[in-house]
Amino acid sequence: MGALGATRKISALTQFTDLGLAKPLLKALADEGYTDPTPIQAQAIPGVLSGKDLLGIAQTGTGKTAAFALPILQRLSENRKPAPRRSARVLVLAPTRELATQIGESFKTYGKHMGVSVAVVFGGVKYGGQMRALAPGIDVLVATPGRLLDHLGEKSITLEGVEILVLDEADRMLDMGFIVPIRKIVKFVPKVRQNLFFSATWPTEIEKLAGEILNPNPLKVSVTPQATTVERVNQSVVFVEQQRKRALLAELFDDPAFKRVIVFTRTKRGADRVAKGLEQVGVDAAAIHGDKSQGQRERALAQFKAGEVRVLVATDIAARGIDVDAISHVVQYDLPNVPEAYVHRIGRTARAGAGGSAVAFCSDDERNLLKDVEKVSRQRIPSFDRRNDRHLGAATAAMPDTGGKPDRADTRGQPHRGQHQAKRNRNHGGGGGVRHEGAERPAGDKPAFRGPSRAGGGGAGSGRGRGGGAGRSGGTGGARAGAPTGVWSNR
Repeated sequence: MGALGATRKISALTQFTDLGLAKPLLKALADEGYTDPTPIQAQAIPGVLSGKDLLGIAQTGTGKTAAFALPILQRLSENRKPAPRRSARVLVLAPTRELATQIGESFKTYGKHMGVSVAVVFGGVKYGGQMRALAPGIDVLVATPGRLLDHLGEKSITLEGVEILVLDEADRMLDMGFIVPIRKIVKFVPKVRQNLFFSATWPTEIEKLAGEILNPNPLKVSVTPQATTVERVNQSVVFVEQQRKRALLAELFDDPAFKRVIVFTRTKRGADRVAKGLEQVGVDAAAIHGDKSQGQRERALAQFKAGEVRVLVATDIAARGIDVDAISHVVQYDLPNVPEAYVHRIGRTARAGAGGSAVAFCSDDERNLLKDVEKVSRQRIPSFDRRNDRHLGAATAAMPDTGGKPDRADTRGQPHRGQHQAKRNRNHGGGGGVRHEGAERPAGDKPAFRGPSRAGGGGAGSGRGRGGGAGRSGGTGGARAGAPTGVWSNR
């Protein structure tokens, strides 16, 4: 990692006014109540303003979006020129629709006094609105890799005008099988460009990708060690039987301190069942996952942000890209198959300097997953044993049935018995990765046959998270209300 660049040494820069930002940006920050940069912002902004490539290693919740959005907006304003038709001056790649929307909202908020055009495109919706928004050219394009490759294949966009390329959440891209699509996209971008590369963790594959994309001797900023868990989060693990997790979860909400809570499950079906179970015991809850429509996801997020529901039950599509203030607790109903996801899940709490708590349930068949989490995060998480608990047993027997089939164990990424490798699903994306729910199909892959389409069907869309103080988007690029297009612009 040291070969990729030297760590930035920064003197005490305590306010945004010390970073050399333009007055319109400072005004936008003041409008949002921001005066002091986070460590990664203080380290990254001066280097990006000088035109250097950047390698940023930082956990979620550290202010990464502003660390690249603010200096990019200033560089665009210092060199005012129209964006080429069907192209963009800045390309930001993000792994999920939620994160792409959050980043777009941040650019819109910070650039509101600068006249910069921003558009966000993602998959799961029709192409027409996106093509119309991209046609005149835009300053900043935020995109998910699969949909961007689709547009490149249809020649509805070119990347010949890109001056700055940003890869955000690169390790998440790796988890979702987007590394090969990213390499394809980079071939369409001019070789002479500025590159900004961000990742929360630093596996070998990400180090290799960074070496391919970044120019020699990039500036490196790192605000936390690799995969170190957020220190402000009070963490604990509760050992409990799988069938008694519902009763334990309901018991947690007897504590009024659990005010605004995200509960993570491993499967979409599990998220729905957990949300329904909470409703049955009088706890207001909403579920969000890849099978929900755009409208359903947006309504669930809006209700959660407004405090209308106490609990948001989510799969890992929400582990990054959903930025909601004052999350009191994160509960991991199921431990993740990918240990790094544990760090990103608990990063939903303890944001912006606040404290928070995270509770993980661990059944006997999840012990190996817990070992992986503790190995990656380099810690021993305090634990409590509630197995064979009579109270939980009685509560479980008294709980109403949520209906539906029980979840099957999710063994994605785990070896089969006998330690031979699982067969590759031919419907998954290329690049050797697993195509997770909530992700879009990498371009060029054939979708699984689903039979004849039904009238009124629609693709899953995006919930809109809050990006670095940015408010909700003011529109969808002129699309009629209730008709998701997968694009919005601040033109």
